[in-house]
Amino acid sequence: MGILLTGEEAAAQTGGTMGGLLSMVIIYGLFFLVIWFVLFRPQKKEQKKVQAMLAALAIGDSVLTTAGFYGVVIDIPDDTTVIVEFGSNKNCRIPMEKSAISRVEKAAEQ
Repeated sequence: MGILLTGEEAAAQTGGTMGGLLSMVIIYGLFFLVIWFVLFRPQKKEQKKVQAMLAALAIGDSVLTTAGFYGVVIDIPDDTTVIVEFGSNKNCRIPMEKSAISRVEKAAEQ
């Protein structure tokens, strides 16, 4: 049990250290893979679903805004803006961002 190690003892310690380091890298890799599948993948799937819903938005569709208002799309001037009519008196027409729409019901489904 001296301070100096023989060649065999030094090789055994180096191999043990490399094996421990490799197993630690594998464990951290698996941890981050699980985090990606649990947190980030479902979020990206939801974003794709919302983008598809907004891309299929058409004039005459009933919408629910993020503020909780129900309305009907009367115009889509560009890719990011829609004009929504609220209420039954046909006087409340408000331009808003497409991203402010949380749910769409197609006109044919009603």
